[in-house]
Amino acid sequence: MSAPALRQPTDPAPRIGVLVVAYNASSTLASTLERLPEAFRRRVDHVLVSDDCSQDDTYEVGVRFANGSTLPMTVIRHEKNLGYGGNQKAGYEWAISHGLDIVVLLHGDGQYAPECIEDLVTPLVAGEADAVFGSRMMVKGGARAGGMPAYKFVGNRILTTFQNKMVGLDLSEWHSGYRAYRVDALAALDLELYTDDFDFDTEIILGLHAQHRRIVEVPIPTYYGDEICYVNGLAYARNVAKDVLRYRASQMGFGDGPDASSTAYDLKPSPHSSHGVLLHWLDSRDTGKVLDVGCSDGGFGSLARELGHHVTGVDLLEHPGVTERLDAFHVADLNAGLPDDLPSQFDTVVAGDVLEHVIDPLALLQQLGDRLTPRGEVLVSVPNFGHWYPRARVAAGRFDYDQRGPLDHGHVRFFTRRSFEKLVERAGMRIVERVTVGSPVDVLERADVSESLLRVARGVAVADRAATRAWPTLFGYQLLYRLERA
Repeated sequence: MSAPALRQPTDPAPRIGVLVVAYNASSTLASTLERLPEAFRRRVDHVLVSDDCSQDDTYEVGVRFANGSTLPMTVIRHEKNLGYGGNQKAGYEWAISHGLDIVVLLHGDGQYAPECIEDLVTPLVAGEADAVFGSRMMVKGGARAGGMPAYKFVGNRILTTFQNKMVGLDLSEWHSGYRAYRVDALAALDLELYTDDFDFDTEIILGLHAQHRRIVEVPIPTYYGDEICYVNGLAYARNVAKDVLRYRASQMGFGDGPDASSTAYDLKPSPHSSHGVLLHWLDSRDTGKVLDVGCSDGGFGSLARELGHHVTGVDLLEHPGVTERLDAFHVADLNAGLPDDLPSQFDTVVAGDVLEHVIDPLALLQQLGDRLTPRGEVLVSVPNFGHWYPRARVAAGRFDYDQRGPLDHGHVRFFTRRSFEKLVERAGMRIVERVTVGSPVDVLERADVSESLLRVARGVAVADRAATRAWPTLFGYQLLYRLERA
C-alpha cells in the first residue's frame, strides 16, 4: 500500500479529497487520474484510490501511478469485494477520519469527466450546498449525443421522474455517480445502515433530503466507452423503486427508510392529525400557562403561543431555535421525572407522543396530574399498538422497530386503548374526552409531490378516517385524551 501523509493546510481553505472507486479498471485508471486539471491538483489535499478486490491489476496500476505522480495519493486494495456501496462507505469513513472538509466521488473507469471536477467542488467551497451532483441530463440531448444507450436514457428518465414524485425533489438525474459532498453532511448519516449495492447512491439522496440538506446539480458531459457495466439494470430499478417507496412509507410512520426522521419531531398541524386535535383542545380552553413535555424543537409550542398561551417546554435536548419559539425551556430527562425548577402549577399540560418513550409512564402521568391547577387538564396522545400495522407485523413474526410511528425505535412502552385507559385510572385521573385519529397520510400535503399522487393520498386519507370511525381500535393510529384529576 502506498500511503504518504495527508497534506497539512497552511490557510483556511477547505481540505478537499478525492475518492476514486475502482473495480477491474486497470486499462482506464491511470488515464482517468492524468485528466485531473492541473489547477485542481494544486488544491487537492489527498486522493484515495480504493480498489474493490479487482480481478485484474488495478491496484498495481494505481501504485505505479502514485509512485510517479506529484499527486498526494493513497492506493488501497480491499481483501474482499465490498460492493459499490460498501466501497464508498469505506472511502467516506477515510475522509471523515482524516478531517477532510470535502470529498469528491470519481469512478476509475473514466465514465465521468475528471476535467469537470472543479465545477462540483465550487458550490461546496462557496457554502452554497451540502452535496453537488454532476448531471448528464441538464443539457438537452447531451446524454444521447455522448453515447448513452437509448434503453438507459429512457430508464433513467422514468426512474428519475418516479423518484422525484415520490420523494418531493426536482432533480434532473438521480443516477449519476459523479458527486461531491461536504464531509460533515456525510458524517451525519448512518451510512452503515445503507446498502452495499448500486442503489447506495439513491439512499444517500434520501438521507440528505430527510435531513434537509442542500443538493445542487451541475451539468457534466456524457461519455460511454468500452468500459464494462456491472449493474444489473432490472435489479437496480427494482431496488431504487423499493428505496423511495420505503422512504415515503417511513415518512408516514411505516418501515425504516434511511434517515427518514430527523432528531426533532415533525409538526402535523392538519385538523385530522394528533397535533391538530391537541391544538383544537388548547384553543377551546381559556388562555393560561401550558407545560409542553417532550416539546422537541418547539414547533407545536409556538402554535400554542399564537393562541395566547404562555408555554413552557421540557425536552431531553435543546433543539436549535426552541428558546425563541417558547416562553421558557428546561432540559430534562423525563425518565427521571419533571425538573425541580419548573413552576408549581399549570392550567394545561400537553404530553404529545411522550409517555411511550419513558420507562415508567405511570409515575410521569401522576407527576403531570400533580402539576395541574384545580381546573387543569392533561392533553395526551399515544400511538395505538392495536393498529392493524403492528398487529400484522406481530402476526407475521416480523416485529421490529421503525423510524417512527407505532413501532418507533425510541418507544419503550406500547399501549392499546384498553391498556392506556387502565393506566389513566391507576394514575388517579379521569377521561374528559377521547379521540382517535387515523394514519398520517396528510404528511404528503407538505411534500412537493405530484398533484396526481396528492389526489390518491387524499382519497386514501378519507377512506382511512372512515375506517377509523368504524373500528377505532384496529384502524386508529393514535389515541388522544383530555384528562383531569379524579
